[in-house]
Amino acid sequence: MLSIGIALLYFYILFVISGSTKSPDDDTGSLLTSVLVPLLVCFFLILLGGYLLRSRKHRKADVNSSDKKIPNGILEEQEQQTVMLLSSSPTVYKKYFPIPVENLEEEFRIRSADDGKLFREEYNSLPPGNLHGSLETANREENKEKNRYPNILPYDHSRVILTPVDGISSSDYVNASYIDQDTVNEFWRMIWEQKSATIVMLTNLKERKEDKCHQYWPDQGCWIYGNIRVAVEDVVVLVDYTIRKFCIQPVHDGCKALRLITQLHFTSWPDFGVPFTPIGMLKFLKKVKYVNPAHAGPIVVHCSAGVGRTGTFIVMRCHLYMMNEERRLTYLTLLQKFMQYSFIYQALLEYYLYGDTELDVASLEKHLQALYSPAPHFDKIGLEQEFKKLTSVRIMKENMRTGNLPANMKKARVIQIIPYDFNRVILSMKRGEEYTDYINASFIDGYRQKDYFIATQGPLPHTVEDFWRMVWEWKSHTIVILTELQEREQEKCFQYWPLEGTVTHGEVNIEMKNDRLLDTISMRDFVVTSSQDKQTRLVRQFHFHGWPEIGIPAEGKGMIDLIAAVQKQQQQTGNHPIVVHCSAGAGRTGTFIALSNILERVKAEGLLDVFQTVKSLRMQRPHMVQTLEQYEFCYKVVQDFIDIFSDYANFK
Repeated sequence: MLSIGIALLYFYILFVISGSTKSPDDDTGSLLTSVLVPLLVCFFLILLGGYLLRSRKHRKADVNSSDKKIPNGILEEQEQQTVMLLSSSPTVYKKYFPIPVENLEEEFRIRSADDGKLFREEYNSLPPGNLHGSLETANREENKEKNRYPNILPYDHSRVILTPVDGISSSDYVNASYIDQDTVNEFWRMIWEQKSATIVMLTNLKERKEDKCHQYWPDQGCWIYGNIRVAVEDVVVLVDYTIRKFCIQPVHDGCKALRLITQLHFTSWPDFGVPFTPIGMLKFLKKVKYVNPAHAGPIVVHCSAGVGRTGTFIVMRCHLYMMNEERRLTYLTLLQKFMQYSFIYQALLEYYLYGDTELDVASLEKHLQALYSPAPHFDKIGLEQEFKKLTSVRIMKENMRTGNLPANMKKARVIQIIPYDFNRVILSMKRGEEYTDYINASFIDGYRQKDYFIATQGPLPHTVEDFWRMVWEWKSHTIVILTELQEREQEKCFQYWPLEGTVTHGEVNIEMKNDRLLDTISMRDFVVTSSQDKQTRLVRQFHFHGWPEIGIPAEGKGMIDLIAAVQKQQQQTGNHPIVVHCSAGAGRTGTFIALSNILERVKAEGLLDVFQTVKSLRMQRPHMVQTLEQYEFCYKVVQDFIDIFSDYANFK
């Protein structure tokens, strides 16, 4: 419409120019001019105003401090930006040929260009789902109430058929794609009849305040669903997924043996989007494969509707198998959204480039021997090659807008090490003061808990108030400092605590209560009080003195002791975020967090993955585990830990 207005204005100018050559006595030209001028100008201004208003509405909003933290995932593109999509139902379907795995990286790069233009074309070329079969049973009147969505139904040829109950014809039907309160009994009957041993759940019970799935299991003890007794045996909560083990048995047939069912519940998949990184999903897929018995019935997979996330999981699992067995990838189908389609490519590329880097503790020594041997066709040892892969992880500068604002750049010790917008720590905004919601700090995931760590820099003199505001607002009880205040005659961290007595920073008062030295660790206890709400909290600082600015600690035991002391403090204070800092908040900070996560997994599972642990940290904050020496130190500490605790933990 704006272009129409411009065209009209252009023709009017031509008209005036042509009219200006006529006689001044030409009343008709004067009349037309006096009428058309105000009409056309008004019309043009209205169009221009509408265009500017529309443009303003479509600009991407900045991070809102009231949100505190953006979800750790990528939302569907229509929720983030305006994107021109191709027709979702093309009349001609372009044929795509299988991709040899050695071409996957190049094919991914080509498809990702121009905001994923070729990805969209390929996805939109998928044939519509209604070509696959009839839906007669699902559409029967007596079965409609069992379907969460009227357009997401099981096909007649592939639906799960239950044993009819008491001659009721509709009792053989279950929409096996989802679980709702009225179908829990049928769900557990399906598990028993199909002899399934594994349930894969890909939705949370509630998402965006909406019910997505009824809780079909008891929190503890046992519960009876129809004719099936379900008892909880064990629950293990991890950062990306939860593992629950159930024993099930028919109530009226006590002679039948109990069966063990494992539910793997992936909790890191945002509704209407995909996870930020495929690393967690790849680990989850491996876990599903590991726990499912060889001779069990089919794996039961569900999300909410049983299409998008469920289809993504199944397609990804099939194509990982195809990559290993056939060394090629074929057409991806069974998907609901474009982002799920591109996410699968991303996951397959991740697996192709880096492979399975997970080890059990018994294999560590052999793995280290291989890493210290020269890599084939390279002069460098394998460890250096492994670390070089990490340095290729792209720093997403486009996701650092807040930290790169001029007012916030003054708050950084090292301008290259600032937080990403999606996981930066957000403070409450001071009234009437811009940019006071910002601090150079990033939320980092732990082994069992999201946002378990806060990685930050050593406070500057003008950011100490923000530092203590962060500690207070995020209810932290634990601070880990890995640098001296001065190193080689340079300030690395401003002293943000009192040597004795009390010091005040903004609205937070800090009182020194205790300061003691244990080997290489100073443990300081502070009573922290908010002058605003008069509440008090005990905060313990662990100051590690054994880490030089250049290099690494002389031995790993001090780091093992530090991690153990911090974990004990967390257990006693409620597992609120641990504030960790060195000077810039990346090298030593990243190494400490990496080791905390690695050692906790070693203790819990007897498994470790140094490479993917560090890679995951680098995707959450730039330059985490900054040097090859720090990366090598991670392996050294794990080896020391296994040697020290091998008898107790039965690692060998």
